[in-house]
Amino acid sequence: MEKFWEKNMFYLARLITLVIDIYVWIIIAEVVISWLIIFDVINTKSSQAKNLVGMLKKATDPVMSRVRQYVPPIGGIDLTPIIVIVALNLLQKLVWSLFI
Repeated sequence: MEKFWEKNMFYLARLITLVIDIYVWIIIAEVVISWLIIFDVINTKSSQAKNLVGMLKKATDPVMSRVRQYVPPIGGIDLTPIIVIVALNLLQKLVWSLFI
C-alpha cells in the first residue's frame, strides 16, 4: 500500500511541476510578444494579434498584477516576469521536496 501512495505522490508532484512549467512558458511568450509589439514587428491592429495578447494577459495578469503592486518598474523595465519565474522555480523545488 505504501508503494501505491509513493507512486501517486510522484505523479501528483510531476503534474504540479508540469503546470508550473507551462505557466512559465506562457509568461515568457507574453514577454517576447510584448517586445515584438514594442519593436513594431507585430501589428496590434490585427484581430489575431489582439486575441493572442488578450489570451496571454488573461493567463498572466492575476499573478503579475499582484507582484507589480510591490515591485515598480526600474528604469522603465518591468522586472515582474523575472520575479514571478524565480518564485515559480522555488515553488517547484518545494513541491519536489514535499512530495518525494
